[in-house]
Amino acid sequence: MSQVKLSICIPTYNRARFLEKALTYFVELYQFPFTYEIIISDNASTDDTREVVDGFAAKGLPIRYFRQAENRGPYPNIVSAFGRASGEYTIYLADDDVLINEGVRDAIRYLDLNPEVTVCYAPWYSHDEVDGRDGVPFYTVDKDTRFKRREFEPVFDFLIERHVFPEIGIYRTAALRSAWVPRSFAYWAFAYLAHFLEQGAITFLKTPFYRQVIRSKITRDRPQEGHAEVLTSWDSYRGGLEYFAYSGAKRGALRLTPDRRLYLDAQIRDFTMVRMSVALRMWVAKRDYIRAYELYSRLMLGGFEHNPDVQQARRVLPLMVCLQTVMWRTNAMAGVDRLVLHGVDDHGAIEELLRELGLRSEITVLPATAPLAPEEVASTAVFVTADSDRKQYLRKGHLPNLVISEGDILNHVLI
Repeated sequence: MSQVKLSICIPTYNRARFLEKALTYFVELYQFPFTYEIIISDNASTDDTREVVDGFAAKGLPIRYFRQAENRGPYPNIVSAFGRASGEYTIYLADDDVLINEGVRDAIRYLDLNPEVTVCYAPWYSHDEVDGRDGVPFYTVDKDTRFKRREFEPVFDFLIERHVFPEIGIYRTAALRSAWVPRSFAYWAFAYLAHFLEQGAITFLKTPFYRQVIRSKITRDRPQEGHAEVLTSWDSYRGGLEYFAYSGAKRGALRLTPDRRLYLDAQIRDFTMVRMSVALRMWVAKRDYIRAYELYSRLMLGGFEHNPDVQQARRVLPLMVCLQTVMWRTNAMAGVDRLVLHGVDDHGAIEELLRELGLRSEITVLPATAPLAPEEVASTAVFVTADSDRKQYLRKGHLPNLVISEGDILNHVLI
């Protein structure tokens, strides 16, 4: 029996409807002129994942199904799927994403013709399934670009210049054994790239072979691991690039003279800052202005004051950080069920913003004119826009740290 050409690895957990759609593509969409297998690693799902898989296996799909005894987390489950691959080549497929026929065929043909290449990477589309359209590729490659084994310096420059994330690839399965190891502080894609480059050549193809679905017809607002990484992983991106550069240096393939160290550090720093600016934009879009301000302060120190995302955030941060802080502190106080707004021009608009930011529904928002019984004072927080107004509430018996001043907060929002 001839060896399977491509192992398509799908980790999944409690997403039977997504998996059903993904497997339907193998019946209705994909047309591959080579043998393939579908490896499904089920992270102990409690829905009808197994029944969905059995239904497609009965239709003749070449599925190999494995079930974890318990939920071991997403990355161990990915490794489980990859570890079961028996094909000459291996590709990861999220259970809600889509492969591109022509791109996959071309990549496999390229690997067949270039046995020294350990992995073919390619940019990928962000795909809106609801509107049926692709966004721009995550990064661009002008032409198929191959790097020889241990060409760490030109690969580093390529990553930095094009802001490349080597996430979507078709791997020579034999190269996976020493590449896939746990990485916590160094971003996995850069770390694994160093491992593949030590084993052989690598290629970045121009043509995408993968669509990452950002809006699904099944559930439009589902959580996505990739988006979560963009929000929080900028320091691990730095760690990954440093890991890559160190690997090259220890292999004798990347110079570490004093000047070169300064260059590498500056390039990695700028790369990280760009990713932080993307995270800043996303935190603002998620209406988490406190986290956004933390990023803003680091970007400003880094000299990114002219970045469009930084400039946009500057316009909204002071007011919104203030209101989110009021919301957070009021929510955090045990026994507080009222919030008085003193000195605000539009009470209704400010209350609406506080609710949107997460103020608990059981907390009543009151204007300064609302009377309070003596026994209600202890369960009431107060927000004042002028420091001088604090005194009147202290005279009425309000606890000092439950009278929140706009100045107390904005004194630390340095725009």
